[in-house]
Formats: sequence, C-alpha cells, structure tokens
Amino acid sequence: MKAQGKVSKSPIRESFTSWPNLKVVLTALFSINAGQAVTFYTAQFYVLFFMTQMLKMDPAQANSLLIISVVIGAPFFVFFGWLSDRVGRKPILMIGLLLATVLYFPLFKALSHYANPQIDAASRQAPIVVLADPAGCTFQFDPVGKARFDSPCDKVKTFLVKQGLPYSSQALPAGSAVAVTVGEQRIDGFDEAALRAAIDKAGYPAKAEAANVNQPMVVLLIVVMILIATMTYGPLAAVMVELFPTRIRYTSMSLPYHIGNGWFGGFLPTVSFALVVYTGDIFYGLWYPVLITGVSLVVGLFCLKETRDVDIDKI
Repeated sequence: MKAQGKVSKSPIRESFTSWPNLKVVLTALFSINAGQAVTFYTAQFYVLFFMTQMLKMDPAQANSLLIISVVIGAPFFVFFGWLSDRVGRKPILMIGLLLATVLYFPLFKALSHYANPQIDAASRQAPIVVLADPAGCTFQFDPVGKARFDSPCDKVKTFLVKQGLPYSSQALPAGSAVAVTVGEQRIDGFDEAALRAAIDKAGYPAKAEAANVNQPMVVLLIVVMILIATMTYGPLAAVMVELFPTRIRYTSMSLPYHIGNGWFGGFLPTVSFALVVYTGDIFYGLWYPVLITGVSLVVGLFCLKETRDVDIDKI
C-alpha cells in the first residue's frame, strides 16, 4: 500500500472524525471489547481477589488452583479462534457474553459454597447488620489508592469486608452513631476488638480451612469462567482486523481495544470492591461485569456485523 500511495495521510482524523468509521469504532468498543475485557479480568484477576479476600482462602492454595485452571483453559483461546473460522465470529462472541451475563452470580455463589462453606453457615445463624446514618457512610471508590475513608461507618464496613464477612445495612436517623449487631450481640461505635470477639463467638471462620476446600469443584468453576473468557477473546483479534479498512486499521482498532481493556476491565476490581463495601453483599460487585457484558451483548446483537467472510485484502 505504501508503494502504491494508498496509506492514509491522516489516520487519526479519518478514523475518528468520519462518522461511518467512528460508528464502527464505537460498536467495537461497546459490543465486544468492553464485554471481553471484564470476562478476562473476572476469570483471571477478580476470581483470585474474591477467593483470597472475600472467602479467606490461603493465597498459596488459591494461586495453585487458579494456575491449574488456567493451564486447563488456555488451549481454548486457540480453539475458539479456530472455531470462529468455521462458524463465524459473532455467534461465539455473543454466546460468551450471554453465558457471562447469566452465569456469573451462580458461579461465584457456588465458588463460595465449595471454597468456604463455614462462612455461609455462620452468616445464616448470626447475620451481621450495620446500623448507621446513611450520610455517614461513603461509597468507597478509590481507583488510585489515595482516598481516606475515616468515618466510623466507613471503618466498620471496611473492617468487615476485609475480613470477608457479609453484612446488611440498616438506616438510622440523621446524626445517629454507628452500631453493629452480630446475631444477638450489639457493638456500639467502631470497636475492632469487640467486633473480633463477637465474630469469633458467632462462629465466623478467620480463614477458609484448606482441608474443607473442595478443590476439584473450585477448579471446575474457575475453568468455566476461563472458558467464557476464551469465547470472547479467541475470535477478537480476527474480528477487529476485519472490521476496519486496511489504510486506517491499526489506528481504528487501537482505541476500542485499549479503552475496553484498560478502563472497562481495569476498573473492575476497584468498582466491585466499592460495591461490596457499600452493600455488604460479597456478591454485589459482580453487578459491574454483569451489566457490562449485558450491554455488550445487546449492542453486539443489533450493531455488530459478521466479518468471517471479509477479504481484508480488499478493504
């Protein structure tokens, strides 16, 4: 193309100021790249955070089980790329996004059951409730790790989440001091020692007992998450190449790919943690990836074209 003088002289302007091409850029971002990013981060990063921080698994055991799962699942990146050459890119991408949207909550709840069954039993017998004036509780979104959350309510919720303890919140009148109930026990204010004593008395485990972790089931559940990620990633490179004209391809595909992975995927741990702290539900953070894969699925179904038969030498 260089020899024939066909390369674009202004690829940025042609990529992002021409509406027909910009429309494809936006479709690529919101239909496949954002959804693919959160499936990848969920399967290989958030699941490790969830096991070690929420379920209190031994980090060495959690890492080992994740490594085994990745080894099992990795060949499917190639498999789904190959399969997309036979049946099309779009069906595989859309099925992967659908499975993520539908299965993330059941998969993580099953993971909790098989990795740390004691915490589920304790939360049923002695539920934890944080009673506070909502105005004194902050939505703890801290993408750069510099914010300080120093109110008594923030301290209580941060302590509970870091211990992997599920809780619910109950609003008190304005100006009321924070309190915590653990079953029948009540602790006024933020008293870490009293909280630890109440939690221990209620039977909440300090960590997941390695012997009680159902390792085969944990590996199976993680492999399923990785398979979902391979379905959205395996065909991705091909479809991104086939969406854009050769003269502006690299410029056009760079923005949706890197925004999708860097921002939508990169914010997953931070946003999910903030949602968990805000609600006390250890599964509530999953709403972030589920909503993104759901939006990507809808946009992809209606806006993404099938590209398997595109001849890239002619565009």
